Amino acid sequence: MSVQMQTAEQSTAPGTPPDKEMIWIPGDTFTMGSNDHYPEEAPAHPVTVSGFWIDRTQVTNAAFRRFVKATGYVTVAERVPDAALYPGALPEMLVAGSVVFKQPPGRVSMQSHYTWWDWVPGAGWRHPDGPGSTLNGRERHPVLHVAWEDVAAYAAWVGKAIPTEAEWEYAARGGHDGWAYAWGEELAPKGKMLANYWQGEFPWQNLALDGFERTAPVGSFPPNGYGLVDMIGNAWEWTADWYTTRHESQTNCCGAAPRNPSGGTPDASIDPHDAARIPRRVLKGGSFACAENYCQRYRPAARMHHPIDTGANHISFRCVVRPETNGQG
Repeated sequence: MSVQMQTAEQSTAPGTPPDKEMIWIPGDTFTMGSNDHYPEEAPAHPVTVSGFWIDRTQVTNAAFRRFVKATGYVTVAERVPDAALYPGALPEMLVAGSVVFKQPPGRVSMQSHYTWWDWVPGAGWRHPDGPGSTLNGRERHPVLHVAWEDVAAYAAWVGKAIPTEAEWEYAARGGHDGWAYAWGEELAPKGKMLANYWQGEFPWQNLALDGFERTAPVGSFPPNGYGLVDMIGNAWEWTADWYTTRHESQTNCCGAAPRNPSGGTPDASIDPHDAARIPRRVLKGGSFACAENYCQRYRPAARMHHPIDTGANHISFRCVVRPETNGQG
């Protein structure tokens, strides 16, 4: 049974929102992580988070377009990679592009994700499905194909920041500590789809019971207890934390829960099996490509690592604003 979290910090917002699309999240201590699912989510441990503002929705294509128009910013996916940074890379891979989901026509081996993900030259935020695709009709969809450098640049331009993993997970829980999902203990209560994730046998059978085969316009599903939408499903979201294979469960000198942690280091995030040895940060929330038979990460506690130099057509972000008194660490 879920326990409604008791607010230990400032329950009312400190003044007006930084913008009208941000929601105040009152600080508190909550249980971060899970001991019941994937090993990287463990151990479940108490964390205290100070109050902060967070975007109600994922950053949309329309919002990102305003940023690009105002600044002339060119995303990582739109640039030709520096060959010196990718020794041994095939020349045909050293082109501007990004990673796109491709749905196989039938059952395939689940041993390699390369069976359903493909590097597509010309794919990027303007062309989310590759050359020829456009943003027409997708203005309210989350912006995709954004690497870490891109989201950091956008956040700086709007005077915001990228949430830590603890902030993100706390906000996603919507004021409830202990629920498996953001809305309770059942994935689809009474058969109702409450987020945009994959229904059917991934990656070849997409029943689209939620009404969408890929991303959905932001706000297509009910908000959580804080009024935030799409914290679960639709597109993964970047957080500011470097990835580690397990949570670092620790208390401070007085035995209290850590306050405003920003976990991990670049060295700890490196995947030793990655030839390029690219540091990785934590993604949260799952996406349209999470299914019951694969990647059951449509939960607040779930987390995934991703190289900072790469986007994909299932990765987006949202921003936060912290009162200056919050502090980090």
